[in-house]
Amino acid sequence: MRTTQVTDGVHRLSANVSNILFEGLWEIPNGVAMNSYVVKGEKSAIIDGVCDWDGVPETLFDQLDQMQVRLEDIDYVIVNHMEPDHSGWLEPFKKLRSNFTVICTEKAGALLESFYGIVDDVRTVSSGDTLDLGNGRVLAFEEIPNVHWPETMVTYDTKSGTLFSCDAFGSFGAVSNDAPYDDALTDEHIEFFEREMERYYANIVAAFSRPTENAIKKLDGLDVRIIAPGHGIVWRHDPERVVRAYRRLAGYAKGPARPEVTVIWGSMYGMTEKAVRPVVNAIESEGIPTRVHRVPETKPSFVLDSVFQSSGVVLGMPTYEYKMFPPMANIVDEIGKKRMINRRAFRFGSYGWSGGAQRELDELTDRLKMHWQWLDPVEFRGRPTVEDLELISERGRELARSVKEWVYTESG
Repeated sequence: MRTTQVTDGVHRLSANVSNILFEGLWEIPNGVAMNSYVVKGEKSAIIDGVCDWDGVPETLFDQLDQMQVRLEDIDYVIVNHMEPDHSGWLEPFKKLRSNFTVICTEKAGALLESFYGIVDDVRTVSSGDTLDLGNGRVLAFEEIPNVHWPETMVTYDTKSGTLFSCDAFGSFGAVSNDAPYDDALTDEHIEFFEREMERYYANIVAAFSRPTENAIKKLDGLDVRIIAPGHGIVWRHDPERVVRAYRRLAGYAKGPARPEVTVIWGSMYGMTEKAVRPVVNAIESEGIPTRVHRVPETKPSFVLDSVFQSSGVVLGMPTYEYKMFPPMANIVDEIGKKRMINRRAFRFGSYGWSGGAQRELDELTDRLKMHWQWLDPVEFRGRPTVEDLELISERGRELARSVKEWVYTESG
């Protein structure tokens, strides 16, 4: 793989990964880039690991040769975040180059021992600490806890104004080695990474939106000219663009989000399904767009992305064995765990011998403290009657009007 120069004295390594579930959970049909950086002064540091190294020494040597850096020149390894996709290379690297210092937060230091048995040559830092690499290149550290692990920090190169942010400001999506920077991409390609960023945020960061807002405020005082994340493209033409996007997304967690409604539905025998099209048509008749997902056919990664960006949610959910239809129960549980609160919502669904789904839904959303504002549900035995469909449609229109009023009132 070929390395690229971010700016004078800073090089980027990257490997594209596909055909896996990210974190063992999330689909990445467009792949994901795993980025590392080498920063050179009189001394050299690797930031966030050589994440494409396959354990074969020649692979690593080739990467370093391209940057005119020898293995013995690596004096520091900076671990912004201990998640193994950024730190898992440490053990094999230490077999090749044992004499280096790991720079990390105190909490990360404890994980280094737990994950890899590394206890020696570790320097812990906190916000405001610096590392002088020589030749005027000073790295400054800022803790950003819970974005998205408690030990996380960012590294800032005061000479070039580059912020090495690891998972913060990251995105899904494989990156072309010929165009890994925003200034080398067309508007269409940048929009692709912004869309992948939104799903990445909903899947990985959403539960930590308040710490993300706090982190952005902490970084406001830095003269950031380049943002170099652990996943996705490097933003060196317009780094403020990705900051604005993350600030907007952090706000979506507590709502309102976009003036849209996500309709999630599941159906065993087609009874609940009969009401899906009427409610979608009713919502859209009020000028509110919808995003429609059937579960379990649509995977949670994409449903979460859709809910996160929508101010309204409709659940088409039948009763199953006196409880919620299991695929719907699973996705509601995941939505709550991601702390997507303060949505406008409505639920309809079929039952047979008895209901029960609504009772479990109320208990779950209350336990997860989702604080959704619900319209009265519409439940029907068997298939919906004409009157049921009319009432469901009216609820859809009511929900759409509520979303419009909420979003446009908040936006001024």
